[in-house]
Amino acid sequence: MTSGESRENMKTKITGLALGALLFALSVPAEAQQPAKVPQIGFLGSLSFSTDPDRREAFRRGLRELGYVEGKNIVIEWRFAEGNADRLPSLAAELVHLKVAVIVTGGSAVTRAAKEATITIPIIMTADGDPVADGFVAALARPGQNITGLSTLAPEISGKQLELLKEIVPRLSRVAVLGTSTRPGNARALREVELAAGALRLQLQYVDVLGSKDFETAFQTVSKGRADAVLVLDSSVLGYSTQIAELALKSRLPAIYYSSASVKRGGLMSYATDFSDLARRAAIYVDKILKGAKPGDLPVEQPRKFEFVINLKTAKQIGLTIPPSVLAQADKVIK
Repeated sequence: MTSGESRENMKTKITGLALGALLFALSVPAEAQQPAKVPQIGFLGSLSFSTDPDRREAFRRGLRELGYVEGKNIVIEWRFAEGNADRLPSLAAELVHLKVAVIVTGGSAVTRAAKEATITIPIIMTADGDPVADGFVAALARPGQNITGLSTLAPEISGKQLELLKEIVPRLSRVAVLGTSTRPGNARALREVELAAGALRLQLQYVDVLGSKDFETAFQTVSKGRADAVLVLDSSVLGYSTQIAELALKSRLPAIYYSSASVKRGGLMSYATDFSDLARRAAIYVDKILKGAKPGDLPVEQPRKFEFVINLKTAKQIGLTIPPSVLAQADKVIK
């Protein structure tokens, strides 16, 4: 090989090395400029998108407080069963197919559908009555698998509800309890009411309501049983709040509910866990999961805030005067 050819080969090698270095240098900022993947959060509910806007907005507010803005650095895939529990499995499967980072659930039936759909995607409960008894977690302190979140477990609520009924109906002796025997947690909730009723020397009349068609018959049974007031056992009837409120009004019976949403739809009063606060706190779990925490290591938390709401318009319609001492306890009064 001549010295000229050697110099030419050397130039070629140097040019090749320089070009390779340039391409590498250009590729690094190009990769750095690629937008980060926006995490998808699945939100699964049993009712409709518009049924309880306060809880939905509270969840969004919780995310905003942590720096997440929907549509910018986080995407929420909303799925609602419109009151048809049979749709929950397919909706849960949709979220799994989308490979969401987290599934947020509203209620035990929803959590069960999500649990059956995935054992790997983290599931955050926003309102489960007893996640240990329901088989969702091994223990509140150490959930152990892919489910954690917030529980509504608060046995003292039943006692407070009956006390409030007794304050507005001084001669209260018999209370009808509306519940759904097929709903998880119904038996436990009924036991809590029975214990509270025993302490207050009240008689209970349990009326099983399995669906919307049963409510009219249920109130006929309540009237025949000469109940002085009604206690609606849990949030499973949230989708039928207006129907129940109308029947209670027709029967001129004071009724206390498990959710303030029922009072906004015409119910007399509610004393319950502040579900909006639970929804807001669920965002904290989402943030921790997105930052690498394992759901099985995050303890299940219980309610911190409770809410007492009275509808004075309904009280007037059934001819009931709410004592000032009760009004003073209310967090919110609807006039």
